[in-house]
Amino acid sequence: MELSILNIQGKETGKKLLLDKDVFGIEPNDHAIYLDVKQYLANQRQGTHKAKGRSEVAGSRRKLGRQKGGGGARPGDIKSPVRVGGGRIFGPVPRDYSFKLNKKVKQLARKSALSYKAQNSAITVLDELVFDAPKTKDFVAMTKNLQVADKKTLFVLSNGNKNVYLSARNLQGVKVLTVSELSTYAILDANNLVFTEESVAALENTFKA
Repeated sequence: MELSILNIQGKETGKKLLLDKDVFGIEPNDHAIYLDVKQYLANQRQGTHKAKGRSEVAGSRRKLGRQKGGGGARPGDIKSPVRVGGGRIFGPVPRDYSFKLNKKVKQLARKSALSYKAQNSAITVLDELVFDAPKTKDFVAMTKNLQVADKKTLFVLSNGNKNVYLSARNLQGVKVLTVSELSTYAILDANNLVFTEESVAALENTFKA
């Protein structure tokens, strides 16, 4: 797939970029995407939920009623799960939700997500993205020039750029990541992807390594 390279004014520079078909043109694997997104979301969970069980609730162990003759179930102490204020049966306890996923599956998932974006013509390539100083107004003007102002857009850089990050951090629906931070979830969560020439080259090299 060949794309025209634009500048931050949204105009063609006259240069073309051929996207690697092994990264942006594969047959998408939906199950790999599902597994990678599932792992990403699982890793975001703190897992610090906790409810007190019968042995942890404060209260006496004294049996509150006689064993027989009460007309109901056999009574226990005040910490019994069937009583108001008692411990919870099988309540949540702290746990780690993360799980292992093979590196090749994660790579396949990212390639699949990128291929979906390429199929939907949702990828834009810039010659460079550099700001001399943090300027949100200039960043907004750029998104309008690129016709992505009203869409969730992910900007992918080859290396971190503090001025670009600071210019975009207050904008709703805009995210700036480096190639090393790029995830399947981030790709799918955006309506449009904006790369630079360097970031495309870095991304393709990452999958070849």
